[in-house]
Amino acid sequence: MDVYEAIATRRSVRHFDPEHRMADTEVRELMEHVLLSPTAFNIQNWRFVAVEDDALRGEIRKAAWDQAQITECSLLLVLCMDLKSWAKAPERYWRNAPANVADGMVREIKHFYRDDEALQRDEGMRSCGMAAQTAMLVARAMGYDSCPMDGFDFKRVGHLIDLPPDHRICMMICIGKTLKGAHPRSGQLDLDEVFMRDRFPESEYETE
Repeated sequence: MDVYEAIATRRSVRHFDPEHRMADTEVRELMEHVLLSPTAFNIQNWRFVAVEDDALRGEIRKAAWDQAQITECSLLLVLCMDLKSWAKAPERYWRNAPANVADGMVREIKHFYRDDEALQRDEGMRSCGMAAQTAMLVARAMGYDSCPMDGFDFKRVGHLIDLPPDHRICMMICIGKTLKGAHPRSGQLDLDEVFMRDRFPESEYETE
């Protein structure tokens, strides 16, 4: 499956075959491609928790208003961000670069993120968002479907997975074999409404 088909056929599926589990080799293949997703300054601030324990999945399902895909999917991924990755031995992100380049980038990383907690969180959300899309497209190319989720109690799920205090959860993704496909697309906006050149036009819509 090429990338165009993967994008066109990716849908949010909520009914998975509960008997199917991805092989370890498939999970590794998926995640090795996810790790190719971009991050600013190459800080790789995403962290991924694959929830495999049935009892733990059951507890997470309770924290997500009993949504069945959490226990029925083949792979449940919790996408988290390390807010302080920029300060944790950042030289390792540039270990294969020339020394002068690595030294300069490490200085820039510390200067850019220090004392700006909002930026640290925003950067984590951007990184996890790009990684999530990569995961869903790779899953589709592998013959699987997926469902990105933010409909759950973030604090409760964080407690269940022992989330470190300097981390936050971005979203979860369910991946698996489809039992029931998604409904037809419900109403994509026209390209002309969301794509502009150079600047925004005067809006024709009033906000309430």
